[in-house]
Amino acid sequence: MLPSERILRARILIVDDEEANVRLLEQLLESSGYVNYVSTSDPRTVPDLYEAFHPDVLLLDLHMPGLDGFEVMQNLRKSADSGYVPVLVLTADPDQSVRIRALESGAKDYLTKPFDPLEVVTRIRNIVEVRLLNEDLRHQNAILEQKVRERTEELRQTRLEIIHRLSRAAEFHDAGTGVHIMRMSQYCALVARAAGLSETRAELVLSASPMHDVGKIGIPDSLLLKPGPLNAEERAAMERHTSIGAELLSGHESPLMRMAAQIALTHHERWDGQGYPQGLAGEDIPLVGRIVSVCDVFDALVSRRPYKPPWPWEQSVREVDDLSGSAFDPDVVHAFHVALPAIQEIMTRVASREHHDSEGRGPPVQ
Repeated sequence: MLPSERILRARILIVDDEEANVRLLEQLLESSGYVNYVSTSDPRTVPDLYEAFHPDVLLLDLHMPGLDGFEVMQNLRKSADSGYVPVLVLTADPDQSVRIRALESGAKDYLTKPFDPLEVVTRIRNIVEVRLLNEDLRHQNAILEQKVRERTEELRQTRLEIIHRLSRAAEFHDAGTGVHIMRMSQYCALVARAAGLSETRAELVLSASPMHDVGKIGIPDSLLLKPGPLNAEERAAMERHTSIGAELLSGHESPLMRMAAQIALTHHERWDGQGYPQGLAGEDIPLVGRIVSVCDVFDALVSRRPYKPPWPWEQSVREVDDLSGSAFDPDVVHAFHVALPAIQEIMTRVASREHHDSEGRGPPVQ
């Protein structure tokens, strides 16, 4: 039950072309304690009054010259943002079909002329109370929806944080890996968009691609940090990180985890079928695997690794071009070129941040 003072503060709009009816209704409202009402005898002014006043109930005559009550309700249905126009129709028409039509047109109740004072006050109070309860419900729903959005975003951020920490754990001893993961995943999203993937899929690529090398958790540090080339036995052991990663990420039905498992398994496949672990070729390799393959190699080329210094930008781009049609899907290489200006901007921004951070550090602790 709503407090009486709140009901009596309700906004009431009276529309009747007969001034006597308007005066009578105003007197009834005033004597009942209502303090917030507006009246008009010109139905053409109702849309502007409704927009400015936002009534909690509209007392509306049906038969008026120029614009009748049915037309007023039709216009209000088009403009009311809440979808709920609380109309209490006023009619002296004894025809039941008219009243039914009024209710079908959106009216919530009706009053018959001549008015019975007690009935008028009671029906107005009832419709106002329903209106205010409806507003309370909408407000509570809005609060709940906002809490759900906040909780969903919190869960999403937590999930992404776990993903990045798990990805860092894969190559914990490599000081450049954290930056590599951040850069590479952003490159992948840019190339995905340039390749025609939807924004939703591109965002999934951004979130899933950091886990591409998570299987390296199962590879000994002696191989991960070896400064020179690997022999055949060592290379075979290193290549197992794709299968290990896919196994670690499999078994979950979320689109993110399915894509992450797919990327972990296929990002070392080659367009010509000479990759691993399955020797897939061409479009048998999932598109996301082909995208990550290009971006992973490119960032590895421009980055310092235990076994090599960083390559210059132009040389790294030429290497990607040289591998088009053999290691890489030519269409993905084309998308890579479309995304290159944005990729270069990310590289410049990250390099500037790294330089700033290094200047801010004090001398090493002895």
